Amino acid sequence: MRKMHKVLSVAMATAMTMSLVACGGSADNDADVTDKEETTEETGSEETGSEETGSEETGSEETGSSEEVTDMKVAMVTDYGDITDMSFNQTTYEACKAYCDENGVEFSYFKPADNSTDDRVSSIEQAIDEGYNVIVMPGYAFAEAVVETAEDNPDVKFVALDVSQYDFDTANGGEEYSQPNVFSAIYQEELPGYMAGYAAVKLGYTNLGFLGGMAVPAVIRYGLGFVQGADAAAAELGIEVTVNYAYGGQFYGDSDITAVMDTWYQGGTEVVFACGGGIYTSAAEAAQKVGGKVIGVDVDQQGTIDGSYGEGMTITSACKGLTATVNTLLSAIQNGEWDNYAGQIQNLGLVSADDLSLNYVSLADSTLYNDDFTEDDYKALVAAMFNGEVTVNNDSSNADPSSLGCKNVKIGTYQESIK
Repeated sequence: MRKMHKVLSVAMATAMTMSLVACGGSADNDADVTDKEETTEETGSEETGSEETGSEETGSEETGSSEEVTDMKVAMVTDYGDITDMSFNQTTYEACKAYCDENGVEFSYFKPADNSTDDRVSSIEQAIDEGYNVIVMPGYAFAEAVVETAEDNPDVKFVALDVSQYDFDTANGGEEYSQPNVFSAIYQEELPGYMAGYAAVKLGYTNLGFLGGMAVPAVIRYGLGFVQGADAAAAELGIEVTVNYAYGGQFYGDSDITAVMDTWYQGGTEVVFACGGGIYTSAAEAAQKVGGKVIGVDVDQQGTIDGSYGEGMTITSACKGLTATVNTLLSAIQNGEWDNYAGQIQNLGLVSADDLSLNYVSLADSTLYNDDFTEDDYKALVAAMFNGEVTVNNDSSNADPSSLGCKNVKIGTYQESIK
């Protein structure tokens, strides 16, 4: 049985004691780690079809003698995508299924009939009616559904991924929300953002771009981390790099945003960190025309981007550890340790300098390493960040990267919102 739950509390201790300062900026340690955080995804307009229940079940084999173990039945509910979206849904589904297969826990997934809170609530209620008592939900779109269902089902454990206190409070009419049967994990986006910027420069790129979705805290942290990482790598190499920087004002690509990306790439931008739901399509469409590169976000997007726009386009992705989180929480529940997480929202980051699979933020396994930036170099970077030798400013109060005061990064263009 996986034992990653044993290090989750270490993640919080590490997160809260690191002094996050870089590029001459002052630290904002985010003591209230749930302060108005939002995910980098946005609900899309596509329909998900009629409601269906996933057919994969792993049986109800008992793995221990406790009532907690015997009674555990796991359901995953998809958001507006499905389990083949190569993003949050697929990663969460595969993590849940793998854990349950390995540990003899019954598992199924439920796909809402449409992209609405009512349909997400219906799927959650269907799962509960069918006897599932652990509900796993990826993405902030579940905030309202959790608020509507958790209190009425106190014996069911709700595990939310990337749903912040701000999301819950907004769904709760502005009132602070907390339920003892709800846990949510959020992530320190500035850390994988830093890794991506550092890697891009070390891999040989000196003309970079950052395309955010909306300027919400999670996206801002990704972007400012990216600039800081690029600055650190440039300082080590004794060079200056240029970063074009813009927020799209929405979480999906369109012709207007693609036009801006065309200007960037055709003007010399080599790689763009596309950060925010489906906005990567505008970066990838523009990159495809000139042989440019893209950096993915949240999950390993190489399959999605390269599959649609050309092999080798995605040089890396700045990832959140959904699989590690799922393993941690399901293991804790199965071992009767839910009380260690009940009613909490935890802000996760690095927990190990040695075993990178335990960390809750990372670069993608598909990163295109070269002789100038090897996998060993990446491991050394992670170790330096974990040990506090490298620190990252996580202040999301100012979305403008020039506020960082970086010495080796020149901000080429800056747009507060394309749309």
